[in-house]
Amino acid sequence: MTRALITGVAGQDGSYLAELLLEKGYEVYGVARGEGPHPNLAAAGDRLRLIRADLMDQASLVAALREARPREVYNMASVSFVPASWEQPVQTAHLAAVGVTALLEAIRSVDDRIRFYQASSSEIFGQPRDVPQTEGTRLSPLTPYGVAKAYGHFITRSYRARYGLHASAGILYNHESPRRPPEFLPSKLARAAARISRGLERSVMVGDLEARRDWGYAVDYVRAMWLILQQDQPDEYVICSGETHSVAELAELAFQHVGLDWREHVHSDPAFRRGSAELHHLVGDPSRAMTKLGWRREVDFEGLVRLLVDAELARLQAER
Repeated sequence: MTRALITGVAGQDGSYLAELLLEKGYEVYGVARGEGPHPNLAAAGDRLRLIRADLMDQASLVAALREARPREVYNMASVSFVPASWEQPVQTAHLAAVGVTALLEAIRSVDDRIRFYQASSSEIFGQPRDVPQTEGTRLSPLTPYGVAKAYGHFITRSYRARYGLHASAGILYNHESPRRPPEFLPSKLARAAARISRGLERSVMVGDLEARRDWGYAVDYVRAMWLILQQDQPDEYVICSGETHSVAELAELAFQHVGLDWREHVHSDPAFRRGSAELHHLVGDPSRAMTKLGWRREVDFEGLVRLLVDAELARLQAER
C-alpha cells in the first residue's frame, strides 16, 4: 500500500487530494492547522490519519515523515487568499517560502527517495511578459503571496538540481469548488445567486466586472497533482483551463442558473476592486500537462458555475 503525506490537508485542495488518494488505495496521512473541526475532511472520515507537525519546525516535520513513512509528499500548506497576503505578509512568507525549505530539508534527511509535490501558483508570474504563460515564462511576482510562492518554486527546483530529489511543482491557476470560503469571488457569486433566488438577499457587491480569470474545477486540478508524481522524471507543469472569463460572465451564468437577470442584483463597488499589483492577464497554456501527463479537465467553466450554485442551493435546503 502506497503511503502519502499531505500538508494543508484540511483545505480545499488537500481534502480533495486525500479523497482521490484514498480511492486509489493509498494510506493517507495529513497535517492540518489547528485542532479542528475540519468540515472538508468529513468525506475522508477515519480513513485519513491526522498527525501533528508545523512547517516552521523542521524537527516536527522529520518526526511526521518518520511516522508516516510516505512514498509521496504533497505540500499544500499556504495562505491561499491572495489579498490576505498583504495583511499577513510575514506569515505568508513563513508558510509559503520558509516552510517549503524546512519540508525539503526534512525529506532529504529522512528519505531522499520520497517524491515531493510543491503547490505553486500562477501568482508567481505576476505581470507576465508572455500570454498565455508556459512553464518557461519568466517569474515576475508582485503580491506577497506570489513572491513567497516564487521562492517555494525556486527552492523546489534547487533541491531537485542539487540533491537529485524527485521534486516537482504544479503551477495552478484559479480553481474553485464548493469547499472554497465565501471570500473567493466564484463562491461569493454562487452563494448570492442561491440566496437571492430564495428571497434571503437582494443584491451583491463585487469589484471590476470586466476583470478576467482562468478558472477551473479543483477536483480536476488535484488529479493533475497525482499524475505529476507518477512520472519517472520530476518536472514543472502549468495546470489551467487555457481560457479566461470575466466576472460579468461568471455572474450571468450563476444567476441564469436560478432564473434571474444578474444585472438586477450584481453591482460594482470600487471598494471591492483589487489593487494594480493584483490584476494582470494571467491565462495559462496547459499543453505540457496534456501531452506528458495525459491530463484533461472534465468540468468546463459553465459546468463549474452550475456546480457551485447547486451546492449553495443544497446548503440552503439542508439549513431549512
